[in-house]
Amino acid sequence: MKKFGLFAGLASSVLLLGACGSEEAAPVAATTEDGKTEVVFWHAMSGDLETALNTQVDAFNASQDDYEVKPIFQGTYEEALTKFNAVAGSEDAPAIMQTFEVGTKYMIDSNKITPVQEFIDKEGFDTSVWEENILSYYQVDGKQYSMPFNSSTPVLIYNKDAFKEAGLDPEKAPRTYDELKAAAKKLTTDDQTGFTMLNYGWFFEQLVAAQGGLYVDNENGRSGDPTKAVFDGEEGQNAFNLIKEMYDEKTFLNVGQNWDDMRAAFQSGKVAMYLDSSAGIRTVADSADFEIGASYLPVPNEADRQGVVIGGASLWMGDGIAEETKEGAWEFMKYVSSTEAQAQWHVDTGYFAINPDAYNEPVVEEMWAKYPQLKVTVDQLSETKASPATQGALISTFPQSRQSVVNAMESLYQGVSVEDALKRAAEETTSTLGQ
Repeated sequence: MKKFGLFAGLASSVLLLGACGSEEAAPVAATTEDGKTEVVFWHAMSGDLETALNTQVDAFNASQDDYEVKPIFQGTYEEALTKFNAVAGSEDAPAIMQTFEVGTKYMIDSNKITPVQEFIDKEGFDTSVWEENILSYYQVDGKQYSMPFNSSTPVLIYNKDAFKEAGLDPEKAPRTYDELKAAAKKLTTDDQTGFTMLNYGWFFEQLVAAQGGLYVDNENGRSGDPTKAVFDGEEGQNAFNLIKEMYDEKTFLNVGQNWDDMRAAFQSGKVAMYLDSSAGIRTVADSADFEIGASYLPVPNEADRQGVVIGGASLWMGDGIAEETKEGAWEFMKYVSSTEAQAQWHVDTGYFAINPDAYNEPVVEEMWAKYPQLKVTVDQLSETKASPATQGALISTFPQSRQSVVNAMESLYQGVSVEDALKRAAEETTSTLGQ
């Protein structure tokens, strides 16, 4: 989690980049030996995800004779964004840049990207074939800035075998805070704790949004630049009270900030329920020696469930590059958002399909038969109500804010009150908003 000092430096660099423009000759597209326009694609996918990404790239390259996409791994999202900042707006910028969702405001403010809306309008492309609840995160005032690519949301994962042993219905997961607390009590034994979640700001943001709560003012920064954090209100207090009460009752396990540690605790039977990313379901299901279930993110009893906020990353088009290169980038974006490509992407990675028609493909139906938990995540997303809360907050200093929330979560285990912990995190976030 070494990303939290990144955006402060990037923000000042953006201003410098914006001030150094000068008239130059139109950029010339790079070509391959066989005359195809080269489309450089910077990404942060590693391991099995990189293999799945390369499958998409190879299929696109083989589907036409005009463009050749060249995928280049650039490290983590934070490392890739630092490298992008050094070349943004120049001919050396990648045609396609993969950036995590909390980098959205930074990319927009950089003025060194080409909004995909330009190509949508030019072509009259029908974006209604794409999932609205995914697209909306990357829209501001109806303008589509980037194309969602690897999208995920949080989900409650639980041990069905443990439910049976505790006398709970394995087909009826808790949907409210009270149900979660009651189930956790029954599931907690000398060797097993009922529930856990990572000390990670993303999960807190989701718990707030699921209740319809905002993270910052000005409609989550979507009706204007945010001026203060508001997540320390009722919705944030509900989430923190849930954690503190369960921790004090010893039905909540503090697993720290490491994803692998959290999943290992679940797979070893040390914990019976936890929050995970929807993209992690297949890995967990394959690794566990018991039957796992998946359910929606719990909300307070009195709350009107709003849904979830998209996480993951999207594809941005570079600026300062040749028009032919941009055309190639757009053609690739359209290709990977097609029904067939998205069906394969969903099956290979567990990420959502940006094109919902993909879920009707035979390859997906076969996968859902094996992993029914995946359909639960799709249903939760499709039932999400579009609003500023579920669109997510636009903050250029999101990583710093997330670290403040993490610190606040961890302070709860040290006896700090919910009000004091949240107030400090909100004040620290507000102090960064003018940067």
